[in-house]
Amino acid sequence: MSKAELIVALDVPNAEAMEAKLQELPDFIEWYKVGLELFCADGPAVLEPLKRRNKKIFLDLKLHDIPRTVGNAVKTAAAHGVNLMTVHAIGGRAMLEEAANAARECANPPKLVAVTTLTSLSQDDFTDLGIGRTVSVQALELGRLAISSGIDGMVTSAHEARILREAFPDALLVTPGIRMPSGDVGDQKRVATPSFAVAQGATHLVVGRPIVQADDPAAAAMAIVEDMNS
Repeated sequence: MSKAELIVALDVPNAEAMEAKLQELPDFIEWYKVGLELFCADGPAVLEPLKRRNKKIFLDLKLHDIPRTVGNAVKTAAAHGVNLMTVHAIGGRAMLEEAANAARECANPPKLVAVTTLTSLSQDDFTDLGIGRTVSVQALELGRLAISSGIDGMVTSAHEARILREAFPDALLVTPGIRMPSGDVGDQKRVATPSFAVAQGATHLVVGRPIVQADDPAAAAMAIVEDMNS
């Protein structure tokens, strides 16, 4: 398994704020995540500044719809030059297979990762939702569904990464909810340090507010990378 990579989540309200933030971040960052807030603010045009800088784009829209709609969305996003995309594993086998087939048909196929359980959810939330499985079992079973449907990997908390790495040695494991030991957890409930996530088998670590809202984003990004490498 190659060394884990940092993905900086551009948790900003619009393209203007994104441009300003990119000026503060170091060139060594190769990956950036564009999520719902930013994409809804400015649409596909928000990807252009990243493409001009030759950055890799993680488009995190968590697609979850009927199979045909999701497949078409994957093709459309691929045409905009994205490298990595999210779908919801709970969308089911037909949807996941449609997404995987659509990606393979693209001229520059994006990698797809399936969300098993949002890192903002706890076991108590599972009870509210009527899910009888534990968080770990849910991650494992939805991971098995995703991989068998042709998806490249999963989005998972670092706390479920180990069981997924053992079950799926070659899968991408994208881990949000990353915080330094002294960091504010915000609305995340299952957080982990960068070094812990890497030790558990994560291939990509997604970090947003601890970097983009830092007084010195470049220094914050370097601290994350140093902890990853430790």
